[in-house]
Amino acid sequence: MELLQNNQCFAGEQRIYRFASSTLKKDSKFGIFLPQQALTGQACPALFYLAGLTCNEETFAIKAHAQRLAAQLGLILITPDTSPRGDDVAKGDHWDLGQGAGFYINATQAPWAEHYQMQSFIVDELYSLVENEFNIAKGKVGIFGHSMGGHGALTLALKYPEKFKSVSAFAPICAPSQCPWGEKAFSNYLGEDRSIWLQHDATALLQEKGALFSDILIDQGLKDQFYSQLNPALFQEVCQQVGQKLTLREHQGYDHGYYFIQSFIDDHLQYHAVQLQP
Repeated sequence: MELLQNNQCFAGEQRIYRFASSTLKKDSKFGIFLPQQALTGQACPALFYLAGLTCNEETFAIKAHAQRLAAQLGLILITPDTSPRGDDVAKGDHWDLGQGAGFYINATQAPWAEHYQMQSFIVDELYSLVENEFNIAKGKVGIFGHSMGGHGALTLALKYPEKFKSVSAFAPICAPSQCPWGEKAFSNYLGEDRSIWLQHDATALLQEKGALFSDILIDQGLKDQFYSQLNPALFQEVCQQVGQKLTLREHQGYDHGYYFIQSFIDDHLQYHAVQLQP
């Protein structure tokens, strides 16, 4: 790994690393906040945060204002990029496809399949890398995200409950098979067989797998300009059907952006700290 940036922050360190990813076949960057506890040798619980469309490995670190409470709680925060990058990596025709829009799945269709293997990158390569390199408490890893990253957090948690012990989301795309963002991404990355799409759809996965977590926390703004793409009610309905406890909090006046995330980030960190406690 190459350390690109290191800034002291609330007695911990906010870092950006670059490394050669064998999964993405490209260099990739990730951010990590290490609280003072981790820097002084204590094993700490960790949270993967998956960002939304157009974001990168640094967006959350700059905009969410999460480090203050993470430092107090002794939480490591890991922020991967949202897609592979580079001049030889396929680009989409708009901001909702291609670079900055990897959807945290493994693409199977050309020209995407060569580099767009974000699911394996997160759950295998990056997960193992940070476990080996940093003071992460064994078995104490959670995941959360926003929008496209909320979709990623929910689906990866449901697919890999042995790796992620807690899950939450801000304004997630809950049923991507049933909205324009998901239909565009899935048809390009996965082809036209909609039965394959369901393997990457949180609502469909929950229907298949049943209740896996003691709780799932979702915050949703009711002034969200993309609300019609998100479908939290569909996810809530299936949670009720399968007996999965869901804390769905809807907030008047809040939109889709990072001011919304800033407003409720402390609740999510505290929620995960309780879920991941020894």
